[in-house]
Amino acid sequence: MRVWHAVCPAEMLKRDGLAVLELATTAIAVFDIQGDLYAVENICTHDGGELAGGPLEDHVITCPRHSARFDLRTGQVLAPPACVPLRTFPARIHDGVVEVGID
Repeated sequence: MRVWHAVCPAEMLKRDGLAVLELATTAIAVFDIQGDLYAVENICTHDGGELAGGPLEDHVITCPRHSARFDLRTGQVLAPPACVPLRTFPARIHDGVVEVGID
């Protein structure tokens, strides 16, 4: 069963473009790109470095440590050294709050 976790007020994400949800077992980065929400595990699959804050171009995030690139829409690897895709999550705005769904 999917459980929705509150991340931040929708206005904050719209203003900043990025928010991170810290859970006991993982951190999830949520991006607002031209009004569309994308949520991915905030860990580079190459070496475990944090992705949030890395360069973002369109729907592509680049790991600030070793330049692995990922498509935020699908989690797919676009450039090495990573070879494992990112885990993605559904995201929504509910009653003015950004939420991430975890199954």
